[in-house]
Amino acid sequence: MNRELKPNLAAVILIATTVIVLLMILPVSIQIIPNSSVAGEATATTTDRGMNTSMPMNVSQQKKIVEYTLKTIMGQTPPMAYIGVGGTIDGQINPHLTAHVGDTVRITIINGDPILHNFNIDEFGVKGSDLNQKDQQETIEFTADKPGDFVYYCAVPGHQQIGMFGTLTVTGEATTSADSSGTKPLVAVPTIAPAIADAVSVVRNPADLPAPIGDREPTNVRVDLTAIEVNGILADGTTYRYFTFDGKIPGPMIRIRVGDKVEMHIHNATNSQMVHSIDLHAVNGPGGGAVYTQTNPGEETSFTFKALAPGVFVYHCATPSVAEHIASGMYGLIVVEPAGGLPHVDREFYVMQGEVYTTEPFGTKGNLTFDYQAMLDERPQYYVFNGASMALTTDENALRAKVGETVRIFFGVGGPNKISSFHVIGEMFDRVYDLGSLTSPPLTDVQTTIVPPGGATIVEFQVQIPGRYILVDHALSRMERGLAGYLYVTGADQPDIFHGTAITPGSGH
Repeated sequence: MNRELKPNLAAVILIATTVIVLLMILPVSIQIIPNSSVAGEATATTTDRGMNTSMPMNVSQQKKIVEYTLKTIMGQTPPMAYIGVGGTIDGQINPHLTAHVGDTVRITIINGDPILHNFNIDEFGVKGSDLNQKDQQETIEFTADKPGDFVYYCAVPGHQQIGMFGTLTVTGEATTSADSSGTKPLVAVPTIAPAIADAVSVVRNPADLPAPIGDREPTNVRVDLTAIEVNGILADGTTYRYFTFDGKIPGPMIRIRVGDKVEMHIHNATNSQMVHSIDLHAVNGPGGGAVYTQTNPGEETSFTFKALAPGVFVYHCATPSVAEHIASGMYGLIVVEPAGGLPHVDREFYVMQGEVYTTEPFGTKGNLTFDYQAMLDERPQYYVFNGASMALTTDENALRAKVGETVRIFFGVGGPNKISSFHVIGEMFDRVYDLGSLTSPPLTDVQTTIVPPGGATIVEFQVQIPGRYILVDHALSRMERGLAGYLYVTGADQPDIFHGTAITPGSGH
């Protein structure tokens, strides 16, 4: 061996021995960084938006960040949904998302429409913000700390039920920090929000309707309706979020003549959170016009139609969930008079029946919330004439006539679910235009008439005796849920027709 190398060799041995001793007595942390020249493994944790590929291929137990991007969409099947953006979920409707226990899940939500949407996963406490502007977005991040299949969904009433939901599957075993006691976590009982201080009346006065058409030739008519979402007064001390046409329930009566050509314009208020539309049962054409009038907030749509048949017809919003929009107040009547018009009467009124489905029981004070499941189960808390509980019993909105006058009531049922057995306590209907037909001979001397949801009728009668008459659905328990109206008749007594000494005030009901 070369003598000159011996000192160097001794030095090397000394250094190596020192390193070994240090490794034995000192704590050391070593992170192995994969070769940066290998694609997808530049760092110990990688991410790929829209794909669950953040695990380095050679570090299977490494915690990951899993990223997805979802965008809200409308107008396909289902009517509302999320669509995947990027990665392996790109273009998929309500894509199946995956993660592993311990992963950080990062989901970006993009609002694809200028209406209200959000994103929620209950089991992980994910409650997204309300997004109501087009292209508005937020990113939600949480730890997937337990395995299973979990539903993600939009919590806007009705949206999940018509298709806006999907599944997140988390694989692996529950972490030791997860609750394994088997006891159920405490669930906070939601408090009822106070009534909205500036809520408005949504009740359309029953005398608010257009004048008769009379005897004129067919013409061109333009009709403009605006979808307006309002905080309205449901009952004394109780408010509710309504959807309306022109701010009142029912929407304005549209009154035309058979043969008229109608130019229909639907506006949606700029502060609306929903798309709205119209389906007119008087229209011969796809969706009754709904396919042409799915109208975003701040926008306007239109179409034209010719009134081919006379009658009394319902119109309503036809945006999914259609039943929810109707239950929230979006319905009205379109009257197509026959040639020559309708026979003369002294008084005309406009009344429609509907149902309100609330999470809170009937009579609850505060700002109530819509209950989608109750609507599906057909369990309304309130029945209403013209939009609110006992609305037509107030001095402001009661019907009024005089002894000897003839009265005509255009009556319809918005629903969305319940049949009405329309009756006026203390009167008989001299004529009933059954199911809204104006070409069939009217029924005569009718006590109660059946009107289905989405149906209408005209009842006519002469009032002979002064007093208060009560408008009801003769499924009379509904009176106890807010369904009643008053007709006050003034004038001279008619003792040869009706005479007696009143024991109870009013009309005995």
